[in-house]
Amino acid sequence: MQPIKYRFTRLAPWLLAVQCALAGVASAASPATHAGTPLPLVADKRIDAGDLNIGYAELGPSRGEVVILLHGWPYDINSYAEVAPQLAARGYRVIVPHLRGYGSTRFRSADTPRNGEPAALASDVIALMDALKIQRATIAGFDWGARSAGIVAALWPERVEALVSVSGYLISSQEAGKTPLPPQAELQWWYQYYFATDRGRAGYAQYTHDFAKQIWQLASPQWKFDDATFDRSAAALDNPDHVAIVVHNYRWRLGLAEGEPKYAALEQRLAQAPAITVPTITIEGDANGAPHPLPAAYAAKFTGKYEHRTFTGGVGHNPPQEAPREFAQAVIDATRL
Repeated sequence: MQPIKYRFTRLAPWLLAVQCALAGVASAASPATHAGTPLPLVADKRIDAGDLNIGYAELGPSRGEVVILLHGWPYDINSYAEVAPQLAARGYRVIVPHLRGYGSTRFRSADTPRNGEPAALASDVIALMDALKIQRATIAGFDWGARSAGIVAALWPERVEALVSVSGYLISSQEAGKTPLPPQAELQWWYQYYFATDRGRAGYAQYTHDFAKQIWQLASPQWKFDDATFDRSAAALDNPDHVAIVVHNYRWRLGLAEGEPKYAALEQRLAQAPAITVPTITIEGDANGAPHPLPAAYAAKFTGKYEHRTFTGGVGHNPPQEAPREFAQAVIDATRL
């Protein structure tokens, strides 16, 4: 595999100097590794936040500038096992929560719908910030996490210092989901149609870990992760609500499942594809095997200070875990936009 490099768009002139000054960021985080393997992130904190009791990891000084890192499906907080310590070493207060349906996060009531719609997941982020008394934060994410981060930035810009989003603008709606795609594009969404069936729900429940490993391999075809790395994250998929949340998320996208009325007004706003005004860096891996838009297709949706970076060298769908130094650098640079 070739060394990972940046390709920048609209790069500010001072950014090169920042990169040079921070060239030691990885070595500063060296205590977070053992024999070359990152130590796992441990969600050893819990807090009631909205419908959830959220399990999360926290690193760095309590008075540091806040960064919230959001994982995707079917991953977990360990996508940031190297990124979070690097940011903490630079003085940031880093919060890495398990999403609803993952890890140690639990619903506070058995009667709450196991809802995976986008507005619900984004509202969880706001609820967590409120519970932790965090007024503003830089929010970064990939996959589901990027979608939630983008929604928070679009609907609650006053709560967001800056945004880092893998695959750019991922806000959509049920109405948009009704539009057929060309066959090659539809093929990439095979699992969405699988989850639309009772057989798919049962299959995912029975083979959750096998299914997740296949998604990892397809989404990041050049990432040579080992079994220990996968198993560490796969444990978070054993959450009792995981299958229900995942299936509802993908059925909702196809209009096959309803959301909760309390999120209807938010979904109506999101259906208008609102612009994102906060300072943003978008990221794409040059070997992303998952469905994703081209950067040129979404650049205009970011109307504030904006840069795009393509990570080269075989980086797939999970840049924070596949290219942690570059991802951490993007977060640092976003906070300085």
